[in-house]
Amino acid sequence: MSQAWTFVCPGAELLPGEMKTVFDEVSGAPILVVNLDGELYALEDICSHEDFELSAGALDADEGTIECVLHGARFDVRDGSALCAPAYEPVAKFPVKREADGGVWTRDDRD
Repeated sequence: MSQAWTFVCPGAELLPGEMKTVFDEVSGAPILVVNLDGELYALEDICSHEDFELSAGALDADEGTIECVLHGARFDVRDGSALCAPAYEPVAKFPVKREADGGVWTRDDRD
């Protein structure tokens, strides 16, 4: 498991209702970081139904969900769970932190 954190952006650049994608510096995994009312969440930016980037889809900040533009699968951005068909498997959830200097960081913590 990697302990290396990947810089996402300054916190001021990720406002509530916005999202940003980065690639983990160690694994290369695409990670989608979402700001829901000031809380930060990070998911793998790949739909579990078909390998397509979730960041291309629509974020519903009120519901805390993101919908894959390809086939309409929806996921809870707080825990990565699949909410409707055609996706049945969750997407990976990653740690995300905000440093004292305001920077937002994440990492692929899978083994």
